[in-house]
Amino acid sequence: MSILGNVLWILFGGGLVLFIEYFLAGLALCITIIGIPFGIKCFDLAVLALLPFGAEIVHKKSAGGCLNLIMNIVWIVLGGIIITLTHVVFGILCAITIIGVPFAVQHMKLAAFSLTPFGVTYKR
Repeated sequence: MSILGNVLWILFGGGLVLFIEYFLAGLALCITIIGIPFGIKCFDLAVLALLPFGAEIVHKKSAGGCLNLIMNIVWIVLGGIIITLTHVVFGILCAITIIGVPFAVQHMKLAAFSLTPFGVTYKR
């Protein structure tokens, strides 16, 4: 079922456009040395935006708790809140119709991941 959901997501839910946007943002961030961690998270978001059905967001248990907090704050200030609000708006628009509810759920999953991506990953 997740294969069908992912195909429909790519065709009608904007998955390919989101993938390209996150991928290009990741490339732009990786040009600078300081932006590499943010670029890597953009690549993670790109893969999740391309194939969100069947993926589950999990919190990593790592020793970088304070560093993750600082990186999340920088991420939110420099654009994470805008990305999250975009996913929330698209999720609300998708939820208006019954057919769009599964896409709305995926947009909310992406919104949660895009707000604080450090210290969080996804698994299939």
